[in-house]
Amino acid sequence: MKSAAVVNYAPEKGSVEIREIEQPNIGPDDVLLEVANVGVCGSDLHQWTADHSWPVNYPVVLGHEFGGRIIELGSNVQGWKEGDRVVSETAAIIDANNPMSRQGLYNLDPTRKGFGYGVNGAMTKYVCVPSRILHNVPDGLPFEHACLTEPCCVAYNAVVRNARIEPGDRVVVLGPGTIGILCAAMARLCGAEVALVGLEADRHRLEIAKQYGCEGIIGDAKPWAMERDGLGCDGVIDAAGASVTLKIAIDIVRPAGWISKVGWGPQPLNFNLDPLVQKNVKLQGSFSHNWPIWERVIALLTSGQLNVQPIIGGVWPTTEWHEAFEKMHSGEVVKSVLKPV
Repeated sequence: MKSAAVVNYAPEKGSVEIREIEQPNIGPDDVLLEVANVGVCGSDLHQWTADHSWPVNYPVVLGHEFGGRIIELGSNVQGWKEGDRVVSETAAIIDANNPMSRQGLYNLDPTRKGFGYGVNGAMTKYVCVPSRILHNVPDGLPFEHACLTEPCCVAYNAVVRNARIEPGDRVVVLGPGTIGILCAAMARLCGAEVALVGLEADRHRLEIAKQYGCEGIIGDAKPWAMERDGLGCDGVIDAAGASVTLKIAIDIVRPAGWISKVGWGPQPLNFNLDPLVQKNVKLQGSFSHNWPIWERVIALLTSGQLNVQPIIGGVWPTTEWHEAFEKMHSGEVVKSVLKPV
């Protein structure tokens, strides 16, 4: 049986198209998932525009933010049954014997390969998924929301695990993309006062952030950061896709404060890091997520404490992937969601 898939077939710009692919075969430890919805990530756009900085196994089906129903079980799979509603983590291939995997930090296994670049992803009707990375989706959580568990987990890791927010802290989030808005929402759940910073073109995204109780700032965040006592904000979450924002973060954070960097920025820094030393600021990188984070985030989504509806700009069939990509790329919507046909 063949299905339409959104395939990134070469490293050149624009090398994405709809192709008919065969239904995948599953191994003994896998399940076959019928995809209900799949989110479009900024990394999907970067592979489409060919400005990504990670190796890609061409040709590959895009899509790593997804959920659906199990329709087939491998012979070794236990604890799941056909018809179960699930979402999947992104770590499709890991080395179980890697020291990081043995600690439960398989997201940091250097040999890890993910859906949508290392193996075929979910912008198609059926996807093969290792059962070890499945999570149950309660009936009350719609797949249009559940498929965004993955970016919510990225935000949770950056804000909860890799920062040290206390209620009453003043936190600045740089970059109002999907991850930036979700980081701002997560910081609010931790009890912080939050300002989300963007450019003039981001005005409507900043309006969306206000629905999460955040202040939107266009341009200079320093006055807001200095409001309380003139020393700076307690912490900065750098969710922008540019290296230069780290300089802004160092400038506005208070002495003994912290910076959690989750946004990728491949450009050279070209600025002095001495202020980071002088201020005794903690700079923390944040990458991906693991099992316990997924369980926490699903609980937040199910309870309604975290609502992703405000960031969803629309749902398109996979055959209309180009429009969904364009609307995200132009900034017209924060998050596009696809539905396989």
